[in-house]
Amino acid sequence: MKRKVGLTAISLMLALTGCMGGGGKIDPRLTAEGKSFILKGTTGLTQVSQITGVESPNKTERYGVYGTDLGSMMSDGDRTYFVFGDTFGERPEEQIGAGGHDWRSNTMAYSTDSDPTDGITLDGMILDDFHTAKELLPSAKIDYEEMTTIPTHGLAANGNLYLYYMSVKHWGDPGRWDANFAGLAKSSDKGQNWTVLDNVKWPGDSNFIQVSPYKVTDEDGSTDVYFWCIPAGRFDGVQLMKVSEEKIESLADYRYYAGDDDEGKPIWSADLTKAKTIVDDAVGELSVVWNAYLQRWIMTYLGSTGVVIREGLSPWGPWGDAHDLITFEQYPGLYGPFMNDKFTADGGKTIYFTLSLWGPYNVFWFKATLQK
Repeated sequence: MKRKVGLTAISLMLALTGCMGGGGKIDPRLTAEGKSFILKGTTGLTQVSQITGVESPNKTERYGVYGTDLGSMMSDGDRTYFVFGDTFGERPEEQIGAGGHDWRSNTMAYSTDSDPTDGITLDGMILDDFHTAKELLPSAKIDYEEMTTIPTHGLAANGNLYLYYMSVKHWGDPGRWDANFAGLAKSSDKGQNWTVLDNVKWPGDSNFIQVSPYKVTDEDGSTDVYFWCIPAGRFDGVQLMKVSEEKIESLADYRYYAGDDDEGKPIWSADLTKAKTIVDDAVGELSVVWNAYLQRWIMTYLGSTGVVIREGLSPWGPWGDAHDLITFEQYPGLYGPFMNDKFTADGGKTIYFTLSLWGPYNVFWFKATLQK
């Protein structure tokens, strides 16, 4: 005998299977429903190794890199690219901060080292015809016109590498910068040569100058790239944008998080001026990844006390309280804490990240353990 199924039962089955727009479960990374904050802080902060400079195991002076900073990471297959900011050749031993011979606005190293526990061994760097680390994106190097072009982060997409960068007009007071614009560059030959995409630019006074991207692939195989973004400088909050991977070169297809609708679902606007701030803090050099141990998003950035870490229940939040990761008292002159979810241990409980130190003006490799 056939059994009748009422509307209530059908509704229940649809809810349990998470059917939305033709099927598929809600990606746990894209919803805050049923979650609460669980990150209590970190322990075990350790400087594991040095990545760049004469004192590093990589001896990057052989590439003409005596001093550099940043070190954001993007992975493509078994290779991870480390992207650096203003880079210099020989420097006086007493040199503090940026400066030296052979100034290049940006350089890039690469590594197939998959074991973060003992530091990062670089396989090499992208080189010019003189066998020194190549300037990937040129700059005028004229103050109040274009002082430099700094890559803020990158990713592999559509078989290419992409670099998001900011054109800095002038370095102002500490932590305050004047930007001409933020832009996008593309490489189709594993970083050796780069083409600036002139049709993809954000205004210099916008909140979308420094970015941290992360790709999220749905069950149907479509991929969106989420970008957590801040203005030029270190004194403003975080806003969010996204774009389909296949449309990454089309500025018109970027969408900006503009709050939630009456049902609590995110609103995505084509107008960047509609964007809402999702983390209200003084944020510098941010980095965001999905963490398998917490099953939460984690964000690191330079804050008022040093480098801090927050957890997010969805890309747009809510975002939890800031916990000290490294303080200025521990490492004066620290900045640029960049993560890559490829480099973790203990199921994501231990995270590894790059960190710049202004005094030696080089990039170091650190680790810390998450507590929940």
